[in-house]
Amino acid sequence: MTGQTNTLRSACRLHVRFAILSIGGLLLVGFSGCQWAAGGQNAQGARLYEQGQYTGALQQFQKVIETDPQNADGYYNLAATTHRIGNQRGQAELLEQAESLYNQCLDHDPNHVECHRGLAVLLMDTGRTDRSFALMKNWASQNPNYAEPRIELARLYEEAGDPTTALKYLEDSVQIDANNARAWLALGRLREQSGDLPQALRNYQHSLAINNMQPEAAARVAAINQQLNAVPMQQPGAAANGTSQIAAQPSVGFDSGFIRR
Repeated sequence: MTGQTNTLRSACRLHVRFAILSIGGLLLVGFSGCQWAAGGQNAQGARLYEQGQYTGALQQFQKVIETDPQNADGYYNLAATTHRIGNQRGQAELLEQAESLYNQCLDHDPNHVECHRGLAVLLMDTGRTDRSFALMKNWASQNPNYAEPRIELARLYEEAGDPTTALKYLEDSVQIDANNARAWLALGRLREQSGDLPQALRNYQHSLAINNMQPEAAARVAAINQQLNAVPMQQPGAAANGTSQIAAQPSVGFDSGFIRR
């Protein structure tokens, strides 16, 4: 479960975000010059979440929105943690609560990327696939010059077993924003899955040229270079020894599995 601004009640708007890798979801922590209390509570909640202490994390995230009722990241963190617990316990009422919290997050930040992703996943989890896709398509139509909704749509289509449509949305994304490292990374991943290693290599390299702090992309560049130098060139879609490229490939692309601080 398996990547956005804090709206502050006071006049002070400055804030900084930090990101670290983690397993299990994407949590956000926002810091602002006049909201250090909420920022500290978010940070503590994120640490507890990483440790699997979800009840303690919930308590910290609840304090965030009590301290700053307009903090979109606080609502997202609370929603994502409630979503995780609801799935673990199989409790429909917790999933309903998480859905409400995701929607409150979007009320405060209509372009919150991670919240759209979390809500789409929850809709899928609860058997509402059509509504999940509708959510992302509506977001994209309302933001024709924003690449992120299309990247997330590509992610949904790939997870639904439709890489062709996923590829189309990613190509649209880089047309809208040629400097979006995440879109190029996801394009490289799909190209590699299809067996088109030369194009995958170019996509990964393009992503790294935009953002060189991507160890997963660097690892794929090294691995593909090794493959291309070791075996004769193959046609796209043809994998060595009749095996799929997907099985040998780690999960990269879409920045999945992040906790944002």
